[in-house]
Amino acid sequence: MTRSPLRRLVFAALRRVLYLWVRSETINQSAFALKLDRSQPVLYVLQKPSLSDLAVLDTECMKAGLPRPVLPVMVGGHEEPAAFFHLMPAASWHGRPLPARAAPTLQRVVDALARQAVENVQVVPVSVFWGQSPDRETSPWKLLFADSWAVTGRLRRLVSILILGRKTRLQFSAPIQLGELVALAKGKERTLRMVHRILRVHFRNQKAAVIGPDLSHRRNLVKGLVHAPQVRQAIRDEAERENIPLEKAERQALRYGNEIASDYAYTVVRFLELVLSWFWNKIYDGIRVNNLQQVQDAVHGHEVIYVPCHRSHIDYLLLSYLLFRNGLTPPHIAAGINLNMPVIGSLLRRGGAFFMRRTFKGNPLYTAVFNEYLHTLFSRGFPVEYFVEGGRSRTGRMLQPRTGMLAITLRSFLRSSRQPILFVPVYIGYERVLEGRTYLGELRGAAKKKESVFDIFKVVGALKQRFGQVWVNFGEPLALDDFLDREQPGWRQQELGPSYRPEWLTDTTNHLARRIAERLNEATAVNPVNLVALALLSTSRLALDDRALARVLDLYLALLRAVPYSPHMTLPEGDGASLIAYVKELELLAEQKDALGNICYLDEQNAVLMTYYRNNVLHIFALPGLLASFFQSSSRMSREQIMRYTRALYPYLQAELFIRWELDELDEVVDRWLAVLVEQELLRQDGDVFVRPAPSSRQFVLLTLLSRAIVQTLQRFYMAIALLLNGGQLALTAEELENLCTVMAQRLSILHGLNAPEFFDKSLFRHFITTLLEQGVLRRNEAGRLSYHPLLGELAEGAAKRVLPAEIRLSIRQVAMDRHLDAEPSPTST
Repeated sequence: MTRSPLRRLVFAALRRVLYLWVRSETINQSAFALKLDRSQPVLYVLQKPSLSDLAVLDTECMKAGLPRPVLPVMVGGHEEPAAFFHLMPAASWHGRPLPARAAPTLQRVVDALARQAVENVQVVPVSVFWGQSPDRETSPWKLLFADSWAVTGRLRRLVSILILGRKTRLQFSAPIQLGELVALAKGKERTLRMVHRILRVHFRNQKAAVIGPDLSHRRNLVKGLVHAPQVRQAIRDEAERENIPLEKAERQALRYGNEIASDYAYTVVRFLELVLSWFWNKIYDGIRVNNLQQVQDAVHGHEVIYVPCHRSHIDYLLLSYLLFRNGLTPPHIAAGINLNMPVIGSLLRRGGAFFMRRTFKGNPLYTAVFNEYLHTLFSRGFPVEYFVEGGRSRTGRMLQPRTGMLAITLRSFLRSSRQPILFVPVYIGYERVLEGRTYLGELRGAAKKKESVFDIFKVVGALKQRFGQVWVNFGEPLALDDFLDREQPGWRQQELGPSYRPEWLTDTTNHLARRIAERLNEATAVNPVNLVALALLSTSRLALDDRALARVLDLYLALLRAVPYSPHMTLPEGDGASLIAYVKELELLAEQKDALGNICYLDEQNAVLMTYYRNNVLHIFALPGLLASFFQSSSRMSREQIMRYTRALYPYLQAELFIRWELDELDEVVDRWLAVLVEQELLRQDGDVFVRPAPSSRQFVLLTLLSRAIVQTLQRFYMAIALLLNGGQLALTAEELENLCTVMAQRLSILHGLNAPEFFDKSLFRHFITTLLEQGVLRRNEAGRLSYHPLLGELAEGAAKRVLPAEIRLSIRQVAMDRHLDAEPSPTST
C-alpha cells in the first residue's frame, strides 16, 4: 500500500466487493484495547501478504475506532506510507515460500529508534482466521476450505473466502514494544533477527491455540494406536489369555479404537455453533462468561485439560461453543458410552467427543487402547475436556471425584512430559437446569433414567418455560508440574518403570482430584435462584413475606461482598427485591397476597427442586452457617471456644463440600467472618467474647436462618456418631454403619418433615465415615470392624449441644437406641 490515491481507491473498492460476502468479527478486542497506548505510533504485522487479510484488518480497525493500517503513520520525523508490514515475503502463485527477510518498513523503524528519532513504536501482531479447523492429512476438502498448517497459495485462499468467508475472525495480540528491544543495544541486524524470531514464535503459538495442532486422519490415528508398544503387548497378552490368534486380538483392539476415537469435523462444529447460538438465546437468556482472559493468556505452550463441573448434558456443548466463539480450540471431550446413541452419538463424535466405557475392569486390552488414545491427544498438544465428577450431579452438590481419568492423565505425563499440562476448572451454573423435571423425579427417589435419542425432542416442550441465564466462570488454572513439585519433590528423578505406576500415584491422584474440586467451587457463580433457595429452604414453612425475604437476600449479598469466597466467585447484580422479582419471572417462586402484604413461598414441587440450586452454593455458606449455629444454644462464646469447635468440625465440612481453606488458614478466615457478623449486628463483641442478639430481635432471626444452611449436614454427622456409639466398639463395619445411617436419615426426614432428598444420600455417609478414618477418629481391624476413641462420645455430645437443637439430638438418640433398627428401609420409611 502506498500513498497513491488511485491504489487506495482500488483497495476500498476491493474491500467493498469482499464484504458483500464476508462477515468478520474481532475475538478479544476489549482485552487488546487496554494494552494499546494511542499516544505512540502503531504498526500492525500480518504473518504473510494477503489483500483479503488486510481488508479484514482495515474493516475491524474502523469498527473498533483503532488506527487504520492503510493510512500513513508518522515515526519520528518520517512518514511511513502505511501502518502495516508482513512478517513473511509474498509467495509465488504456486504457494512456494520465498526466503525470509526483514520488511523494509521494519528496517526503517528500527533505524529511527536507534537514532532516537522516536521514543517507541508498538508492533501489534494480527491473526486472521478463515474458519478454525485442524488439518487432516488425507482430507482434500479440509486442505482447501479451512485454515490449517498446510502451505498453500492464492487458489486456496480464494476457495476459503467463498466457503468460509462468513465466518472470519480476527485476533489482535498484545503490542510488542519495539523501543524496549532496540534499547538492548544488540545492533540492527541482531535486533531485526530477534524481532523476527519473537513474531514467528508468536504466530505459531497463536495458530496452535486457535485452530489446534495438526491431526492425522482418524483412520490413521486408530491404526497408530494398535502399533504402540504398550498396546502391542496388551494384544499379545489378550491372545494368550483368551487362546485366540494374534490377528483376532489385533482386530479387537482396532474395534476398541474405533469405538473410542472422536472424528472431529469442522463442518459439524460450525453447524453446532449456529444451532447453539440460537439455543442459548431462545431457551436461555444468553451466557455470562467471567475470567476467560486469564485462560487465553495461559494456554500458549501448554497441554490444556478443561475440567468443568457437570450439571447438565448440554455442558458438553456449552464449553466447546464458548471456546470456539472466543478464539480457542474446542477440546476433545470424554463422553460416557451411554451417549453414543443413534444420530446423537455421531453428531457428538464429530463435534470432538470420544467415548469411554463406565468401567475398564476385567478388560486390559480396552484399557491399553484407551490409555494410548488419551496419551496421543496429550502428546500432540490437543486440548481435552473431561468431568472429574464422572456423571451429572443430580443434587446440585459437587460430587466426589472419580479419579480414573486423572490417573490416566498423570501416568501419561510421567511417561512423556514434553508439554506441561494445565488443568482449567470451569464452573457452569444454571438459573434453571434443562433436566429439572428429570432431576425432580430422581430427587424424589425415582430410578435414574437411561438416556434416549428421543430426549432431544423434549427441548421443544421447554420453549414454554423461561430458563434464565447460564453463568460460566473459569477458575484458577492448575499446573500439573507445579502440583507434583509440591506433592512429590524429586519426582522427575525417580525411576518409574514401564508401567509408570509409582507407589505414590493413588494418593497423589486423590489429592489432585480434591484440589481440582476445590478450585471448581472457588469459581462458583452465585445467581438469584441460589440465594432465594437458600433463604426459603432455611425457614420452617418454606415461606417469608416479601420484605423479610428481601432483607435476608440483602444480608447474604452483604456477607459475600464483605468476605468474598474467592477472587473467581461472582455475584448477581441488584438488591434483594430485584432478585425476588427475577426468580418470580422464572416461575420458581409462588406468591400469595393478602391485606397485610405479599408472602413468597415454595410449592411442593419447587421445594424439592430448589434444594438442587441451594446445594450449588452450600460450600460458600458452610463456614458462616457453622459460626451462626454455635449461638443457637449458647448466648455467648469466647473466641477460643469458637476456634476450638470450628477446628473440630471443619475437616468434615471441608471434605464433604470441598471448601477451599486449609486448616492453617482457618483462624484468619473465622476472624474475618466474626468481624462481618458483628458489623451486620448479627453478633455483638464484648472483649474476647461474642454475644448473640436478643431472641426476639430481627437480627436473631437472620442469624438463625443463616445457621440452618448447614444444620442438616451437622445432623448427619451426629447420626453416624450416635449409631456408632450405640453399637459399641468393634460392633459394626463401615458398610453396616453406612446402611444404618441411611435408614435413620430416611426415618428422621419423615418425622421432622425434611424436604431434602440428599439428606439420606448413602454416598454422603460413606464419605463421612471415610473422613473419620482418615482423621484417625475411627480405626478398622483386620475383620473390618470399627473402633473409636474412648472420648468420642463426650466430644461429639459437647459439639452437638453447640450446633443442634435439643429435640433433634433427642430424636436421633432415640432412633439409635432402637434395637430393632434394620439395615434395609422398611416400607413405612421410604
